[in-house]
Amino acid sequence: MLRLLRPALPALLATSLLGAAALPPLAHAQPKASSTASSGSALSVEQARAAAIRILNAVKSGNAQARFAQFSPEMQAVTSPSMIAATMRTQPKVLSYELLSVRSGMSGSTVEAELTTKAGKRVVFMVLNSTGKIERYYIDRADDASSTVALQFVQAVSTGNFITAQSFLSPGVQEELTPAVLQSKWLELQRETGTFVKVGRAVEAETTPDTRLVLVNVHFNRLTDNIYVILNSENQITGVDFPENPASPS
Repeated sequence: MLRLLRPALPALLATSLLGAAALPPLAHAQPKASSTASSGSALSVEQARAAAIRILNAVKSGNAQARFAQFSPEMQAVTSPSMIAATMRTQPKVLSYELLSVRSGMSGSTVEAELTTKAGKRVVFMVLNSTGKIERYYIDRADDASSTVALQFVQAVSTGNFITAQSFLSPGVQEELTPAVLQSKWLELQRETGTFVKVGRAVEAETTPDTRLVLVNVHFNRLTDNIYVILNSENQITGVDFPENPASPS
């Protein structure tokens, strides 16, 4: 359930709109095993490591076609090599990487790596299926401003980059909000508001020790309103509330 009554928002800042409590830091987060991986055909640690190296080499080289081939079929359904190439052009170039951990289980593998980019270092956490394809991933944004993270999430959704948008969500929320679900919610919203025009400002409206509430102003051709984004203390998005009754521009 994505929606929530606006007056109840402050009272719910300690938890996710989806009912998922704030998760621990990325290095210790253990996402649920994927139900799409084939039982009994898990990757070995060596196979998962090799798959991760192939993925990271494609990221480092900027090879959009290889990146597309490394996504699971469910992720491929909402993107294309040209979209991936456009996204990669907006991101800092990856200079090198280091694998921090590789874990393998019957239902999937998890890989943690540190990327050194022209803009600094980033930690990325990937979940691979039994064929070594990416099912989902998360980039550690704990040191970024919450308003920046929320703004970048809405910008990714509004430009159709639903895989990128999902990477802003906490691992637990990613289980429910797949790229396809995000795409569906965004198209549903525009049936009420009209075509997307632009993303405005992001304002951090309320903060608790564990949670931040950010309002991101979005303009459509008929209406304008705020998208409410809730983040945990690690700047992982734990809830998104699309407007139910968008207000006309003043």
